[in-house]
Amino acid sequence: MFFRGALWMLLLLLLCPSGAQGHRGATSPGQEDDEPTPWPNVQRLQEQLRTAGALSKRYWVLFSCTLWPDHCEDQDTPVPPLGWSLPLWGRRSLDMLAAWFCRFQDCCSGGDCRISNNFTGLESDLSVRLHGQHLASKLVLRAVKGYLEKPQVGKALALSFHGWSGTGKNFVARMLVDNLYRDGMRSDCVKMFISTFHFPHSKYVDVYKEELQRQMQETQRRCHQSTFIFDEAEKLHPELLELLEPYLEPRSPKVHGAEAPRAIFLFLSNLGGSVINEVVLGLLKAGLSREEITMQHLEMPLQAEIMESADSSFGSSHLLKEHLIDLFIPFLPLEYRHVRLCVRDAFLGQDLPYTEEALDEIAKMMTYVPEGERLFSSQGCKSISQRINLFLP
Repeated sequence: MFFRGALWMLLLLLLCPSGAQGHRGATSPGQEDDEPTPWPNVQRLQEQLRTAGALSKRYWVLFSCTLWPDHCEDQDTPVPPLGWSLPLWGRRSLDMLAAWFCRFQDCCSGGDCRISNNFTGLESDLSVRLHGQHLASKLVLRAVKGYLEKPQVGKALALSFHGWSGTGKNFVARMLVDNLYRDGMRSDCVKMFISTFHFPHSKYVDVYKEELQRQMQETQRRCHQSTFIFDEAEKLHPELLELLEPYLEPRSPKVHGAEAPRAIFLFLSNLGGSVINEVVLGLLKAGLSREEITMQHLEMPLQAEIMESADSSFGSSHLLKEHLIDLFIPFLPLEYRHVRLCVRDAFLGQDLPYTEEALDEIAKMMTYVPEGERLFSSQGCKSISQRINLFLP
């Protein structure tokens, strides 16, 4: 209410035309026409203020209807009648003020005014907060930034994240959403589906298909940039995967008219995690440093593992057979030093003091594999927050 009151005062000061005049020479009731008017300047000022007040109310109603349509529809107070239409400069001023306001408040039904696309923040988060994932960090930033900065797009962007549990797949997905939308995961333009939670029973697949399609169509209708996240993608029912195909297929970009809506699809899966770990372990034993591992080392083994998996319909779906997935992004297994950094971040995230000894003790509590080398954390950085509670006073 305070913010709306301040905007009303701003409209009163900025949008009232200086040429708005009252009825000059008007007399008060009972006063003769030829009788001199006392304080004529004061009376003219009062007339102008009354006219300006009525005009400002009209501006406010139009402005509030632009930003809060529901408020406008429910409003019972009539608009103060003025005998002339709103001037063009006034409408332009309203449009400029509404656009400025939309940078800070959610004022449109589609949520598009809350899209930020903060690539600088995304790059910073990926480099500072994400540990041990130099490939994922580089690939995600390059793919998303390149897609959203294109003048026109021919299809949705589909990224598939693969790796062991706790290596950062969900973390990166949320980091991405937080930097693309001011409201993060709460944005109307973002939908997240967890296979075992949203689609747990195969006998209800027809119901799931209808609801999934409704939500996707509604989101894309309201938002010119939408993001859909499918966690545990390897457990999606084949008919749900088939439903997604039209949304990922290439389309002819429009030459004229409105810009085609953009959509990002993220598929999160543990599928391929074992082969990623095997390749990384072999390369480290061969003398390569972790940062020297490239996509050339992992791309072919990862895709082969996904497509040959007998436990999942994801690899045999048309999404892969028709090459509708743009990029398969591997998340490498985390080592002790990365887990230790995760422990430190967990303390900092809760504003808790810590010691170097506490970081070591919690990191050592995790299980490391393979049995001989004990190099990779089998849980990644999962369950660290719960372990911190053991070291609180």
